[in-house]
Amino acid sequence: MLSIEQLDQILSKLHTTWGVLPGVEITLEANPRSLSKSYLRELRSLNINRLSIGMQSANPDELYKLERNHNHYEVINSIIWARQVAFNNLNLDLIYGLPEQTLDQWKFNLEQAILLNPEHLSLYSLTIEHGTPFGNWTKRGLMVIPDPDLAADMYEWSFERLEKENYIQYEISNWARPFTQGLTADQAGIKCCVHNLQYWRNLPYLGLGAAAHGYFDGYRLANVLSPKAYIERLLSNTSSQLEENCFTVATSSSAITPATQSVIKTDKVSEIAETMMMGLRLVNEGVSNEIFFNRFGIELNDVFREPITRLILSGLVEWASDNPENLRLTRKGRLLGNVVFREFLEPKLSD
Repeated sequence: MLSIEQLDQILSKLHTTWGVLPGVEITLEANPRSLSKSYLRELRSLNINRLSIGMQSANPDELYKLERNHNHYEVINSIIWARQVAFNNLNLDLIYGLPEQTLDQWKFNLEQAILLNPEHLSLYSLTIEHGTPFGNWTKRGLMVIPDPDLAADMYEWSFERLEKENYIQYEISNWARPFTQGLTADQAGIKCCVHNLQYWRNLPYLGLGAAAHGYFDGYRLANVLSPKAYIERLLSNTSSQLEENCFTVATSSSAITPATQSVIKTDKVSEIAETMMMGLRLVNEGVSNEIFFNRFGIELNDVFREPITRLILSGLVEWASDNPENLRLTRKGRLLGNVVFREFLEPKLSD
């Protein structure tokens, strides 16, 4: 939706305001219909080095249900053009567990994605949200509620199929290929989504722009939703004040700008719970006891001995064989992630 000139202006301001490390991952999300070879070439000239393309499905009927305005031929063209202009880090997003979707239909979709040979795949199970078209249709009886057991079968088949194609599952919904053949399945060796690792490790990040969320210095921040309101709030300051506020985001304890709509201070209990729920999504890495201790001054078993023991006996979590300090989900646990995460919502801290 942004012109090359607008993207150039944004990236240039980021470079001049803070400086950007060489080789940093710069990802752009894209609708296949919005891409052209010339646009992709110009994106690459701006040092944007990763694309996340919203394929969603290869089935025209499913794309119609999802209200997507592209077709699968446009996905194919997007990949071909991206390769021709030297993009070597591409992600495809797909959705499974759609209403009336069969296992064979899902298999077809994933096989079509595999044929396009992306470095990264994100597979998301459809969630029926209140207030969305799917939510309203379901409430009125106009749409069949997706079968959760069938969705689980689709998910289980997916990680078995992708394993055969040398994709490494590093997060519940995300798979990546090694940079080169022969590397071990560690985070440094695969083309994982670097900026998302920051979220899953519950580390700080800045959210800039309308509706952006950030986590900085123990505060969770959300900006106003409307681009118009965001612009008006920032322009209410003078130019010098605006630049000062941008700097404030990176340096102050409050990390608040005129566009900030909500600020939530996280305490130690909620930070521990969030660290566990997010970290366990990293299915290989899990949560490191050493890193947990360095961050909170207490070991995992001191806080969660009972739930960890219970979940190990249930076959849902394990201490990693290659690193016994890391607690992670088992394959069974990946299918029942929410059951596991609930066990870590209320950490018990001694006085």
